[in-house]
Amino acid sequence: MEIKRLNFPYQDVSNEFPPVAIALGYFDGVHRGHQQVILEAKNQAEKNGISSAVMTFDPHPSVVLGKNEKHVQYITPLEEKIKIIEELGIDYLYIIHFTPEFANLLPQEFIDQYVIGLNVQHVVAGFDFSYGRMGKGTMETLPFHSRDKFSYTVVSKFVQGDEKVSSTRIRHLLKEGKTEQLPTLLGRNYTTTGEVIHGDKRGRTIGFPTANIHINEEYIIPPTGVYAVRMRVRDSWYEGVCNVGYKPTFNKDSLKLSVEVHLFDFQLDIYDEEVTVEWHLYLRTEQKFSGIDQLVNQIEKDKQNALHYFEINRHTS
Repeated sequence: MEIKRLNFPYQDVSNEFPPVAIALGYFDGVHRGHQQVILEAKNQAEKNGISSAVMTFDPHPSVVLGKNEKHVQYITPLEEKIKIIEELGIDYLYIIHFTPEFANLLPQEFIDQYVIGLNVQHVVAGFDFSYGRMGKGTMETLPFHSRDKFSYTVVSKFVQGDEKVSSTRIRHLLKEGKTEQLPTLLGRNYTTTGEVIHGDKRGRTIGFPTANIHINEEYIIPPTGVYAVRMRVRDSWYEGVCNVGYKPTFNKDSLKLSVEVHLFDFQLDIYDEEVTVEWHLYLRTEQKFSGIDQLVNQIEKDKQNALHYFEINRHTS
């Protein structure tokens, strides 16, 4: 997949852009609804003998338009989004640098410069996609703005459990720790990527060594508690349990959130390595224990519960 990063304004160099069928959207999460839009663009490309493409925006429009005062966290930060779209077999990814000036384009200007100007032959977008200043351009206005220069497909609402599959719904479940409900919406388990850092190394002294993960701050981290997880280390997956929290048994006044993973049957030294945590099942809340023995007993229970979960779900994990 070839990535083209475009800034506003850009010179009209349409002869440099191949004819494409393109999926338009922000696509945070690249969930099953998004995949329907992207794969329809791929389908249209194959049908018309042209290349497939996806257009997305960076950063999130809400950052630029002032709807979020703080740093936005994503279901799929840009690098992860790129990987997933590439796995879907798309030829080109256009990443538009989202700025106030770009946001101020009239709907017709957006279509002229960033659709017709990019040699787009067919547009695919969800029924609720909007474009141009104040989102005034919609799939209903697209035929008018197209100037008959391209054809288009509108993808209808994708529903799971009588409710639309959306990034908002996924974020809500993530923030409630309901990670086991995400595969039916995402089409995969939720993952976060980070680096293994040096912690206080207390886990090894009680028989449960842990990898302390510094998660990329752009990810949404599930709430405090203990989870059954898998972790990818050097292209291999290992099962384990993860504690998200403040370690109240040892640090009663700690304000620093930690993400610590204990992997079963694992001996490697992986400090400073990049790993991916795949979140499966929320097991329990984080607790403060009166002593080490009580903590060790509970971790052993967590381990057995996680092993039982993976045994039952072996075919899906």
